[in-house]
Parts: sequence; C-alpha cells; structure tokens
Amino acid sequence: MTITQLEYAIAVDDHRHFGKAAEACNVTQPTLSMQLQKLEEDLGVVLFDRSKKPIIPTEIGKLVLAQARNVLREAHKIQTIIADARNQHDGEFRLGIIPTLAPYLLHRFIGSFRKAFPQVTLVVEELQTDAIVEKLNRDHLDAAILATPLDLPNITEVPLFYEPFMAYVSPSDPLWKEDFIVSSELNSTNLLLLSEGHCFRNSVLKICSDSDALVQNRLMVEIGNFETIVRLVDEGMGNTLIPYLMALEMKGDAQKNIKLIAEPRPVREISLIYSRNQLKNKMIQKLEEIVKSSVPKKLLQKSGTVIPPK
Repeated sequence: MTITQLEYAIAVDDHRHFGKAAEACNVTQPTLSMQLQKLEEDLGVVLFDRSKKPIIPTEIGKLVLAQARNVLREAHKIQTIIADARNQHDGEFRLGIIPTLAPYLLHRFIGSFRKAFPQVTLVVEELQTDAIVEKLNRDHLDAAILATPLDLPNITEVPLFYEPFMAYVSPSDPLWKEDFIVSSELNSTNLLLLSEGHCFRNSVLKICSDSDALVQNRLMVEIGNFETIVRLVDEGMGNTLIPYLMALEMKGDAQKNIKLIAEPRPVREISLIYSRNQLKNKMIQKLEEIVKSSVPKKLLQKSGTVIPPK
C-alpha cells in the first residue's frame, strides 16, 4: 500500500469515474486502474462496486476511504510543518465563499492575501453553504467565509464581523419615506427573495417572521444574485433586504432607497470556517487578520441580533 495508491482511490471516490479520476491525477486510466487493483489485492477487499453507474464505494470501501483521507491529511502535514518552519509557503490555498458575500468582500482582501503569500496560488470558489461544508469535509477546500452559526461537528468557526441587514425599498412604496423600517412592516409588501439554497434567503424569512403574510404577498424571484432583485425594486415590483457591504457600494439614486431596520437590528455573523483537521493554520490565521482589517471597524463588534442562516 502506497500514498499514491491511496490518492488514486480518493480520486475515484471524488469523481465516481475512472477516466475523470485518472485525468485529475495526471495519469492514464490503465495506470490508475492497475494501481487501484493492487491496493485492493493488498488489502484483501473490494473498495468500489464497478457494476454501478456511477461507481460507488462498497460498505467496507467507505470505511477504508475515510481512513485513507486521514492518512493523506497526516502525510501532507509534513510538508506544511516544514513550510511553516521556513516561512516559505507555496502550493494552493482553496477558499470557499458564499454568493451573497463574494462580490462585496473578495476585492477587499485578495490583494493583501496575495502580498502576504506571494508563492501561494489562491483558488476561490463561490458556493452555497451546503456545498462548502461538503467540500471542507472532503478536503476540497482549506477554508471558507460564510454566515454562521452552523454548529457542525469537525468544523471550527471563527467570527470575523457582524453585517447588518439593510432594507432596500421601492420609491413607489409608502415605506420609502421612513428613515427606519420595522421588519414586520415588510410582511405587507411584495418581498423579493433569493432562490432557495441561499442562506441569506433563510435569514430574511426569519426576520420577516409572519410567514402567512409573506406567502400571500411575496414575489418569488428564482435567481441567485441581488443585482436583478434590486432592479426589480427600482421598477416598483416590491422591496427586499440586502447585506450592508453591498449597500456601501451602491451609488447615486440607489442610495436613497437604502433604509435602516429598526432595533433590534438584525445582523448576520460572518465567519471563517475550516476543518478541525486543517493543516494550513498559519495561512488561516493570517487570512482572519486580513479580512478583519478590510471591513469597517464598527462591524467587528457584535451589535444587534444575530439571525441564524439555517
């Protein structure tokens, strides 16, 4: 049994296809298949049910593959220990971030991170929360930035800042004349929402807690970005809630449509999360420092009511 054979087995588990796994490992499919067969012979078990499409692990295979991931993680830790000792980091750092943060936060800190680690390739993936958690658990991401608390086993959450929810109100709505919007007032309007799967949508539904009124009045927009929703609000189709960092970047007349929500002001907790088995601790600690320094200082203090994303 070799490290390379374990890497091939994990690749097959990840891709559920021999050809794609071989491509990911930069080897030919016959080479990968032969090494996997040798591994199975050495272990005396069949790791994958090849009769299924796509290929799936056998029951014993699931147990072996879980341990194989632990073995590879510990093996890779040797390189990380050496890099930390020499302060010479290279390779990739894979960062996940949710879509309701990426357009408004990434540009604030990417430059500083690259300056701190010039030899490291930063790979950013914009994903919804469930996909991020799955990739963290499968070691496909080193860390992620998203809304918390999630309270998941084997995942460490480090709060970075607390971002207020802001109301974005159509000029044709009577609420537009108000300086502060009471969240319950939004129940009687067409509330434009992101599609299911976005944690921001879940939080909005918690803030506007009269679900019966929302069902009767809301206009459901099956789209994954705020920009289209904001345009619909501008056209008088309804109102919405947006994150504070987005509000900071809005220009011109759009600024007039942004309204504070009355106390107790709802906020979302934005955290850096990573697997408790994570190896790249120095880079993660530096990333925490950089992100915190990139946002307005007033967001660093917990102020308001944290709305859970789930």
